[in-house]
Amino acid sequence: MIRELDTVVLCEDLPDQGLQAGDLGAVVMEHGNGEDYEVEFVTLSGETVAVVSLLPHQVRAIGRREIAHARTVQIG
Repeated sequence: MIRELDTVVLCEDLPDQGLQAGDLGAVVMEHGNGEDYEVEFVTLSGETVAVVSLLPHQVRAIGRREIAHARTVQIG
């Protein structure tokens, strides 16, 4: 179950926000008992890339045996 402040994995590309499947974000708000989530995606230096409302099928919990991967993004 995903809760506020959990780190989640994006399951699909969101090109309008500059996000790709596999990007990590933090749940900053849960609406209506998991009906949707506000998720913030930030660079490794802490700069916000996007805050997006996402449905449960668009994010998933991180797995125990996954590793993070870095990429460059365009902001603004």
